[in-house]
Parts: sequence; C-alpha cells; structure tokens
Amino acid sequence: MENIFYEGQIIWAQIDANRHMRHSAYADICAQARSNMLHKVGFSLDKFAEYHIGPILFREELLYFKEIHLDEYVQVKVELTKYNKNNSRFSFMHQVFRSDGTRCCTVHVDGAWLDLKKRKLTKLPEELAPFLARIPRAEKYEETE
Repeated sequence: MENIFYEGQIIWAQIDANRHMRHSAYADICAQARSNMLHKVGFSLDKFAEYHIGPILFREELLYFKEIHLDEYVQVKVELTKYNKNNSRFSFMHQVFRSDGTRCCTVHVDGAWLDLKKRKLTKLPEELAPFLARIPRAEKYEETE
C-alpha cells in the first residue's frame, strides 16, 4: 500500500469503555501521520520555524467503518485532496487500515498556513513550492488558482 505515513500498535490509552479505539485516538494517529508525511517531504517543524508559519486546521471529519481493538496494528495513509494556490488552503484525506487491510476509518481535514508572528492566514512562500510538489495526491486531487 502506498502513502503510508504511520504504522503502529493500538495501546491501552487509545481504548474507550466499549473496548475499541476511542474517537480522539483516530484523530491523534492521523495528525501524527500527517506530521510524518510533511516531515518526509521537507516540511519539518524546523523548516516551518524558518518561515514563521505553521499548518492550522478548520475542520476535521471522521467517518467510521470498522472497529479497531487493543493490540491491533494499524497503518495510516495520507493524501492531499485539494489545494488552492491563491490562499494556500488545503484538504487532506487519511485512511486508517487494520493490518489485514480492512479500512476502518477515513478522516478528512481542511486547513491553511498560519503566519505565526502576525497570527493571520498566509500564502506558502514560493521557495517552498518544491516541497509542496512532493506531497502525495489523491486520485481525485483538485487544484485551484
């Protein structure tokens, strides 16, 4: 499977009273997968700090399909689904799979880049475009000007 940016075992702290993975644990592993992916393409926290920018989310939607239980292993796939070049807004899709290949959850997030000094949305600097080009695209990827 391509575009896997997180793999790991589900631990006790990620389980809820119904003995399956708690809702916020899905968001946590998807955030880690997204962070891993950004780091791999060159958008490390240090790179963001050089430009005083960071990613900010506006929306996070989780769609559940199958349960994940304690000690199971998961993989998280991350792909860019939308990008607006004019205002640097982005959307990512994360898919969480059990080790047997069963898709258990899809997480969609929408966000943009934040200027950390001005605390306002900002465009991604042109010199970072090569890093942006390395982000895996979804099959139905959309780009607008």
